[in-house]
Amino acid sequence: MPLHALGVDRPLADVKADLFKALAHPVRVRTLELLVVRDRQVSELLTELGLEASHLSQHLAVLRRAGVVTAHRTGNAVHYALALPAVADMLTAARDVLVDAATRHRDRLDATSDAPGRPAPSPSAPAPASPTTDSDAEA
Repeated sequence: MPLHALGVDRPLADVKADLFKALAHPVRVRTLELLVVRDRQVSELLTELGLEASHLSQHLAVLRRAGVVTAHRTGNAVHYALALPAVADMLTAARDVLVDAATRHRDRLDATSDAPGRPAPSPSAPAPASPTTDSDAEA
């Protein structure tokens, strides 16, 4: 279904950019990772993330406005959940992209170190000296 059928009259690239902006903070990404496992009360998120309530509240508001989490109240407790299963898929896709990029980077470094004309590390080279501590000096 096209976005304009949903009342969104902006280009898709703009809407996607807004979504990525909402995810562009480690606390928000970690919050989503916790919510992938299960719904959480705000008190649990505070403990697991080690944040002050006001900071967590700001991050949760950004995620709510972006439509990636939902909140509902049960008594005095507010529970948060992922709004859509696709949010978990998006986090998995991001992880896969990062792992693939790191693997390609490592492979390029390995290829560079094996390049002709580069000296191979000497197996008989002395090991680098380890730093000493006060207790080492006393021994």
